[in-house]
Amino acid sequence: MAQSRAKKKRMHIKRTVGKDVEKNRQSNSFSTHERTTKTKTEKLMHDFTKHKKQYKDN
Repeated sequence: MAQSRAKKKRMHIKRTVGKDVEKNRQSNSFSTHERTTKTKTEKLMHDFTKHKKQYKDN
């Protein structure tokens, strides 16, 4: 794959100045959203409606 114009600029700055711009990014190495498991009724409703659309008469 070809490199983007922005990546080429970052590589050029790193080569010439020695400054790594990617280190300034504030990214988390972990997930920030809350994961919840389904309740018993949600699981039952999922199994009940999972393949329901396949057997409808048109």
